Amino acid sequence: MGFNDWVNYVAFDNPISKTVSSAILKPKKLPTSSNITVITEKTPLWKLVNECGPFIRIGALMGASAVALGAYGSHRTYPKDSMTELKPVFEIANRYHFFHSLALMTVPLCRNPKLAGTLFISGTVLFSGTLYYKAFTGDDKFQKIAPIGGTILILAWLSMVV
Repeated sequence: MGFNDWVNYVAFDNPISKTVSSAILKPKKLPTSSNITVITEKTPLWKLVNECGPFIRIGALMGASAVALGAYGSHRTYPKDSMTELKPVFEIANRYHFFHSLALMTVPLCRNPKLAGTLFISGTVLFSGTLYYKAFTGDDKFQKIAPIGGTILILAWLSMVV
């Protein structure tokens, strides 16, 4: 028995796999009022992006801006007296910006993408935006907004569960 024969046996020929695969692959009749889309042919991923709403594109733009801001911030000269304080603030802002840009691209996979996407976008803007502002200006006037943004990001992650 060769490898391909073994794979076919495990996947299709043994009695347990036949029962499981017939239960999974058996087409089910959907009610006519259902809003479920059944994909019968292979659709390229780039076409599915249009059906997933704007979140993949917004996530891509946020990722591009994270890279651009990361390059700017890493080559920027900080004042010598506050470099040890401002550079780590910038690095945290950029890291969270990048991670949540990637997370935003997975939002179409969750049950309520509009809620999760809105929370990811607003949380990233409030959290990373205020940290970027502090890192680039040295001004603390918006610092109290960062914890609100962080809380919104936690809620964004939790919204992907429900």
